[in-house]
Amino acid sequence: MHIPENYLSPETCAVMTLAMAPAWYMAVAKVKKEIPKERLPLLGVGAAFAFLAMMFNIPLPGGTTGHAVGGTLLAVLFGPWAACLAISVALLVQAVFFGDGGILAFGANCFNMAFVLPFAGYGIYSLVKKLMPAHAIAAAGIGAYVGINGAAFCAAVEFGVQPLLFQDAAGQALYCPYPLSVSIPAMMLGHLTLFGLAEVVFTTAVLGYLTKTAPDVVRGTAHVATKTSRAVYALVALLIVGTPLGLLAEGTAWGEWGADEIAETTASGAALGYTPQGMETGFSFDALFPDYAVEGMPDVTGYVLSAILGAAMLIIAFKVLASFKKKTTNYDVSAEN
Repeated sequence: MHIPENYLSPETCAVMTLAMAPAWYMAVAKVKKEIPKERLPLLGVGAAFAFLAMMFNIPLPGGTTGHAVGGTLLAVLFGPWAACLAISVALLVQAVFFGDGGILAFGANCFNMAFVLPFAGYGIYSLVKKLMPAHAIAAAGIGAYVGINGAAFCAAVEFGVQPLLFQDAAGQALYCPYPLSVSIPAMMLGHLTLFGLAEVVFTTAVLGYLTKTAPDVVRGTAHVATKTSRAVYALVALLIVGTPLGLLAEGTAWGEWGADEIAETTASGAALGYTPQGMETGFSFDALFPDYAVEGMPDVTGYVLSAILGAAMLIIAFKVLASFKKKTTNYDVSAEN
């Protein structure tokens, strides 16, 4: 679901970034006001959960792949605004250091995965939980399924409007060449099936684990016990060790092909046959560890090191933010929700 560089026009990227600007402002304000100093490092761990979840690629018949995001999980644990901030930071780390998602498309990727996903997922979770108060984990799973499909639909629309709005003199698409009639079915097929299921499994499994081993995190307690911290970091370590499983999925996620391969890529039964000019000559950025690979190292080693680096950066970043925050007194758990 990560939109790469030059799939969206610069104009589209600008509009999506402007659309996210007030959301980022509100997310920072909400986190600053409502997340206590003692709990802020855990938000960094939540961002690491999302970062690592997105490294577990799942194959779909036909040669494409997808992944979970964890947006609803973070919204349930910390509130949707905090989830918006945490996933935005995770997406920034992915784009800048690992080339996963475009720099120009950062606003669009955040709109889909850091805004639509956690808010839609949390809204459904809250509704289902009111109807079934004894089944919070199931409610989170339902919310996760709706949230990731809402995000996928938005990405599909962003892809699909490009050939309608931006063409060259010959009538060929300048950016993403696939119209809505192609992009929506292609994106939704995987997310309504395997990728949506992956989001449900990841959300419910992690929430179930934390409910049993780290109830302080689930309840929103400001002060967490040492035992709780150990359980949380043990899960981070387990996810890091398991990330090489993402390498088993062959192929590239739909809509994430490079400019050098899109002309020969088959979509709707036929190869495109040309490279859109905007994709060929557009903005280029060289990440330090493209595709989570480290030059000179085996893929598995590079993938694990990338997982460690990404998770560490996110956890450290939020610990640094916590160091600038005053200690919270009379913390109200309901404030997050």
